[in-house]
Amino acid sequence: MKLSDLRPAPGSHKPDRRIGRGHGSGRGKTAGRGTKGQKARTGAKIHRAFNGGQTRLSKRLPFLRGLGNSNYAFRKDYTIVNLDALERFEVGSLVTPAEFAAVGLMSKTESQGLVKILGDGELDHALTVRAHKFSASAREKIEASGGTIELIPTKVHKKTKRRKDEAKKAPATQDANE
Repeated sequence: MKLSDLRPAPGSHKPDRRIGRGHGSGRGKTAGRGTKGQKARTGAKIHRAFNGGQTRLSKRLPFLRGLGNSNYAFRKDYTIVNLDALERFEVGSLVTPAEFAAVGLMSKTESQGLVKILGDGELDHALTVRAHKFSASAREKIEASGGTIELIPTKVHKKTKRRKDEAKKAPATQDANE
């Protein structure tokens, strides 16, 4: 075998298309671009969302704000702590989110947010546990071991809008008092 005998595998090397080289090339006249139209012209770049002149899908979909729980401002993210993590605290101690952060169960910023206690694991000794939420199994296990639960109240914002019929009643009650 000589170097001059080397050839590529059959079918692996395909000759380039020579476009616009007359009828003999097999791609004469319109050079594979079809007839007329935007895509037949040079420099044709059409946006990928272009829908043939019909209003594109992104414009047809409704514009909705604050869908469900996906809006971060209204979402309640709880940092989860299981019962087996509470074993490291001493008997009869008060356990708060700040203590969780001090022991390393969560970061300091997580301890300033919402905390939920789940009932995974067992608790042998009595503790007073403060958190924003408790699962039913965690509540049972803490109370069964002689401990107590303290719920940390979450902020509840008052409604600022008033009903129309309340606005009509309010002036009438003020006149009666005077």
